[in-house]
Amino acid sequence: MSSTLIERPAPTGTAPAGTAPKRRTRVFALSEARWAAAATGLFLIALPLQLTGAPAWAWGPLYALAYATGGWEPAWAGLQALRERTLDVDLLMIVAALGAAAVGQVMDGALLIVIFATSGALEALATARTADSVRGLLDLAPATATRLLPGGAEETVPTAELAVGDTVLVRPGERIGADGRVVDGAGEVDQATITGEPLPVAKQIGDEVFAGTLNGTGALRLTVERDASDSVIARIVAMVEEASETKAPTQLFIEKVEQRYSLGMVAATLAVFAIPLAFGAALTGSLLRAMTFMIVASPCAVVLATMPPLLSAIANAGRHGVLVKSAVVMERLGQVDAVALDKTGTLTEGTPRVTDLRPLAGSGLGEGELLTLAAAAEHPSEHPLARAVVDAARTRGLALPEARGFASAPGVGVTATVEGRAVAVGAPARLLAGRTDAACALAAAVAAELEESGRTAVLVEADGVPVGVLGIADRLRPDAAATVAALAALTGRAPALLTGDNPRAAAHLAAEVGITDVRAGLLPQDKVAAVREQEAAGRKVLVIGDGVNDAPALAAAHAGIAMGRAGSDLALETADAVIVRDELATVPAVVALSRRARSLVVQNLVIASVFISALVVWDLVATLPLPLGVLGHEGSTVLVGLNGLRLLRESAWTRAR
Repeated sequence: MSSTLIERPAPTGTAPAGTAPKRRTRVFALSEARWAAAATGLFLIALPLQLTGAPAWAWGPLYALAYATGGWEPAWAGLQALRERTLDVDLLMIVAALGAAAVGQVMDGALLIVIFATSGALEALATARTADSVRGLLDLAPATATRLLPGGAEETVPTAELAVGDTVLVRPGERIGADGRVVDGAGEVDQATITGEPLPVAKQIGDEVFAGTLNGTGALRLTVERDASDSVIARIVAMVEEASETKAPTQLFIEKVEQRYSLGMVAATLAVFAIPLAFGAALTGSLLRAMTFMIVASPCAVVLATMPPLLSAIANAGRHGVLVKSAVVMERLGQVDAVALDKTGTLTEGTPRVTDLRPLAGSGLGEGELLTLAAAAEHPSEHPLARAVVDAARTRGLALPEARGFASAPGVGVTATVEGRAVAVGAPARLLAGRTDAACALAAAVAAELEESGRTAVLVEADGVPVGVLGIADRLRPDAAATVAALAALTGRAPALLTGDNPRAAAHLAAEVGITDVRAGLLPQDKVAAVREQEAAGRKVLVIGDGVNDAPALAAAHAGIAMGRAGSDLALETADAVIVRDELATVPAVVALSRRARSLVVQNLVIASVFISALVVWDLVATLPLPLGVLGHEGSTVLVGLNGLRLLRESAWTRAR
């Protein structure tokens, strides 16, 4: 997830801090979508005319136009493939559709055309949207940067022109233009887009910074250490593109089967036509037998054997807040046997909250008074930790006195005068540095205790004396532990935690939810490596995340799910499914629903295979009347379709949960 330190109006054409600018290809900007929509519309007009007994001149031209609009692109692509000595099922379906029309089954052929045109349009749209989000990620890095010249002068240059060794000035509220290292100044940088950390990170001399991250407070001077093409954010884009283009083993297997099936169908149809003709059969009878064979052997029932269960599962999941992007994804979700989760924004809510109020002995303050003092001093600040303190005071209904003389020091904290007392709120390590008196020692011990338990400790001082310590943490989602347990039961192994956060906070949270495999401090490429390590061991990994930094792992995994409410655009586009309502408990439910859909797919394939085999044998051994062949073919199609629609029922989701 991402956060914003300084809110400013976003310039036209740019995105808010922490997110990639939105680039969305319109559906009808794609030619595939336009042709599929035209074919579907023509089919839906022609079908009722035919069924109500209208004359053929009324619906025939409409079907012909549906054939032309929906079929010319796959037909042309199939012919192009033939030039490369490749035969695909799309071309075979066009031939089957034309064959059906040749023997009077015009509607069957048009239905085939519409199905394949629509699937081609959906595939083109998914590809375009992924490309949009990847290009949008590159816009996180600013177009220009302020380069410092040897004499101290400044010049504004395109970030693409920055070279290794250049010195760049980054003012408060500006995005960092290149990967580099701080050589002067101090500030707090929101780098959620890269590491996924929920809070800004204090940066000082010697610390590394990344292109595309947001400098919140304090000016930074940094030395460029990587060219723009080799920055972390550019490598994220490259990894997403690489993983998205990698073909899954299942896809490669289907391509092999497709070639063999296509060649077999062509050879069989020609044989059914030519062999009887060679033995003296009539031309019309041989042609009719061959066309009947083409119809009954066409894979309409096989297509519907797969799609209705998966599409019904998609629709059911969508009603419960889980958007699964395709039938292929729904099938893959049921195959996963290992899970890797992000921490911030996935297992946690992604928003820092005050969890502990620790007034120190001898301060004379209660919890409410300590929180009032801290919130009053923090009220003018825009820092996320300050917002957490003020929100906690407002939740308790505390009245905040006015703070005067407010000042903020990056990486240290804030100071202000509250009701005549000089109040300081900030990092214990900085405020207590070099102090050894009893009050400071007690404050340091309390801060250490909170930090050991995974909290961020914030020290409160009044008139130079420590009076209390606040503990702030990103709150765990209420359903996190139950979700982890359910996923472990489904896959047979406990999920792993992959996070860019610090090891101590990660370990504490993992212990709360029952995760033992914890990998912390990870950059995006480290998460990808962890996923590929599991897949190399033969596992099919499901990755659940929400940030730009999770996108490469989401793309590299067998299946990826993004948290929708706080998820970055890139994560939402790269992921295979999106949890719209941020209900983590829906993840094991959708995995279980996918497994149920896959079992129905197997049932339907058996039904379809039995019908097709019986009709083909009948046509070859005896004489299968064309109307009976069409009835058997369509009957099997309807049967498998209705079987798959069972997953639309509410009870299917209830059982999955």
